Amino acid sequence: MAAAGRVEALVLQVHHGGVQRVAPAHVSAASSELLERAAELSSLAESLGAVHGSSRGQIVLVGGEAGVGKTALLRRFCEECREPARILWGACDPLFTPRPLGPLLAVAEGAGGELENVVASGVMPHEVVAALVRELRARAPTVFVLEDLHWADEATLDVLRLLGRRVETVPALIVGSYRDDELDRSHPLRIVLGELATSPTVGRLKLTALSAAAVAQLADAHAVDADELYRKTAGNPFFVVEALAARAEEIPGTVRDAVLARAARLTPQARRLLEAVAVVPPQAELWLLEALAGNAIEGLEEGLTSGMLTSERAGITFRHELARLAVEESIALNRRVDLHRQALAAFADPPGGVPDLARLAHHAEAAGDVDAVLHFAPAAAARAASLGAHREAAAQYARALRFGDRLPAAERAELLERRSRECYITDQYDEGIAALEDALECHRTVGDTLKEGEALQRLSEFLWCPGRTAEAERSARDAVGLLERLSPGRELAKAYANLAGICSAAARSEEAIAWAGRALDLAERLDDTETAVHALATIGACQGDYEKLEQSFEHARRAGLAVQVGRTFTLAGVVAVERRRHSLANVYLDQGITYCSERGLELFRLYLLANRARLQLDEGHWADAADSAAAVLRIPRTSTTPRIVSLVVLALVRARRGDPEVGPLLDEAWMLAEPTRELPRLGPVAAARAEAAWLEGDRDAVVAATEAVLPLALERKAGWLIGELAEWRRRAGLNEDVPASAAEPYALQLAGEWARAAELWAEIGCPYEAALALADADDEGPLRRALEELQRLDARPAAALVARRLRERGARGLPRGPRSATRQDPGGLTTREREVLGLVAEGLRNAEIAERLVLSKRTVDHHVAAILRKLDVRTRGEASAQAVSLGLAGQDR
Repeated sequence: MAAAGRVEALVLQVHHGGVQRVAPAHVSAASSELLERAAELSSLAESLGAVHGSSRGQIVLVGGEAGVGKTALLRRFCEECREPARILWGACDPLFTPRPLGPLLAVAEGAGGELENVVASGVMPHEVVAALVRELRARAPTVFVLEDLHWADEATLDVLRLLGRRVETVPALIVGSYRDDELDRSHPLRIVLGELATSPTVGRLKLTALSAAAVAQLADAHAVDADELYRKTAGNPFFVVEALAARAEEIPGTVRDAVLARAARLTPQARRLLEAVAVVPPQAELWLLEALAGNAIEGLEEGLTSGMLTSERAGITFRHELARLAVEESIALNRRVDLHRQALAAFADPPGGVPDLARLAHHAEAAGDVDAVLHFAPAAAARAASLGAHREAAAQYARALRFGDRLPAAERAELLERRSRECYITDQYDEGIAALEDALECHRTVGDTLKEGEALQRLSEFLWCPGRTAEAERSARDAVGLLERLSPGRELAKAYANLAGICSAAARSEEAIAWAGRALDLAERLDDTETAVHALATIGACQGDYEKLEQSFEHARRAGLAVQVGRTFTLAGVVAVERRRHSLANVYLDQGITYCSERGLELFRLYLLANRARLQLDEGHWADAADSAAAVLRIPRTSTTPRIVSLVVLALVRARRGDPEVGPLLDEAWMLAEPTRELPRLGPVAAARAEAAWLEGDRDAVVAATEAVLPLALERKAGWLIGELAEWRRRAGLNEDVPASAAEPYALQLAGEWARAAELWAEIGCPYEAALALADADDEGPLRRALEELQRLDARPAAALVARRLRERGARGLPRGPRSATRQDPGGLTTREREVLGLVAEGLRNAEIAERLVLSKRTVDHHVAAILRKLDVRTRGEASAQAVSLGLAGQDR
């Protein structure tokens, strides 16, 4: 073929991995074609049209592998809708520890006004969202793009989560892109995606690689073997274009080879400029390039016209992060370190504005400048924490500690304790415990008893959450013992309060109240509001005294103690759920989840979400309970209590519906609870195991599940748990005395007063328990009412037991057949099969569906096989098409 400069038929344009096949250069970009993306563009346009027509916002999440063309798709979409819509675009930083609210900085600068002022002022995510919502309402419609969410910092993800709850109130289409092949189970974005997945305002698009035909079409103007090109690139658009642009005799074997072959064709000056841009993600501002590149800045035009670089509002960037990484990795080590040193010096003294602490810390580490790391990383951590990006704060402290060996022991201990605080908030217990243990050794080395006692107290808090309860209590008592040798101070008050919390968590209420009383007395004398609030909330929780809990709220809010507000919400919500105070529980849980989500208090938020699942179960909203519990179980965290609660809820929903895979959930819950020997963790699992055994008619298993825990419940005077365990033993045929301390509804049932018990359960708002109480009747009328309610709840095993009793009494005309939802489904699918089909239509594989629904892969395999059989289709694609007609999937999603 003739030289590349003579190619006239086609011009290839690449935008971050997207491929556009366009006419010769004189034809406008608007007339170009984005290969094999028409359906996705149409879907986005349809979403924007719906927003424009209703003024109700939507979110579309665009996933795909690196280089598949997500940015190209979104840029083309924005080009086509720029006339009717305003475009706001923010890209997340590809830094190891990204800047808090990084993508919002560019958006705020573009929007100006209040949003720019709010973001620049360093406020929490919920305040950013409030300003963003006002900005989005100011002009309709708006397309708001958040690019590369897989790199997003915690504060940005909090903004996305909060915005998802309010998106229907704004005339905007929010579009987020992410690499779906880079999200492991613990990735923070995966957690947010799971939370958004159930919202009707959220849709998904999955971009796939180009077909062999599309690759051949692109290869037409080049002397390459199209089949070989497709084989080597697997149709990845970015790889295809880089391979063609390299103009090598052989098709490069990797993306890196293709990028470097393309760069090798540039002049030395332009290559040096590429290297300068490569080391300063996310972009190289022009003033920065002048500092880094010197005379090589003259090669900027060549870099831009080559297609490797692009000019953005914020500066010069690579057209794709894969290209930047390839160039950065190819830079000689001494040259790379020198560039980072120059960048560090330039960022330390920018021509305008405040120095960017996150980028300074990044370049300090890359340059190996220990003093700069120790100066900038802690400052960047403090800044991140102030914005609610606690995960990034923990990472910045970890960065400083990697260079902290030269620090005096006391200074190193301070950094370790700061990191531990951020780990505590974000539920990173293994890391937090390790940091505190190191800090403890530092304090012992210098003989600082006060700091040693304080570190022991903090360590006990950490040890408790993952279930290391014996170690937690030992550390708590050691802290008290050490600090009582010194003059009474805030540290001792905190140690008393912490030990009170440990006792309270084990349901040793009298002991907890005594220690909390000491803490409260000392804290008030020392004017220590934080410890006083902590102690008062513990007393209120132990006594079920909501007035004291409300006092704790008021004091904590007035003092700006966000962590204590979050803790008090958690205690109040848990107590209300346990005592069946449903109206109060709903208030505390809803408000608490919102409060903790807005402020990045991940630990407390997790407890609140788990207890909301329990509340939904008790109120008879079983589908919601299962969804809420599954959402918590998808969040990989170290804290065991939220997981235990969620495993129990999901297991009970399945047991009560007669669904499979109950045992594995309860086995895991017991494995987590049993080593702690704490009643609040053991009790719910024991009760759930007893109920599941009763529903299966296994009397011996009921006895085994309850015999060890009931005496502990009696010792701790846990009335609701006592009643529940005793009730399952009665139903299993054990004739025992009614425990005097059983909660009233259970006490009535145990005494044979089923009618009054049923009334009381109904008043409380527990329909399943009310139906089971009615099922104790001997008359046909109450039994029929019990059957009717159990069938409404879809409680098939319990309904079958009641139906059998009715038939034994000669009752006729009892309802039979499949559940109503199945009868009404045009495809004859069960509720679970409809759920699985909807996820199949989203493009999820069976293993991904299993993880989403907390099922085994084998169970999902069976569901998919049943769906194909019932719908009389042979492929997943045909089933997905049926899902559209059944209203389980969008036409173009």
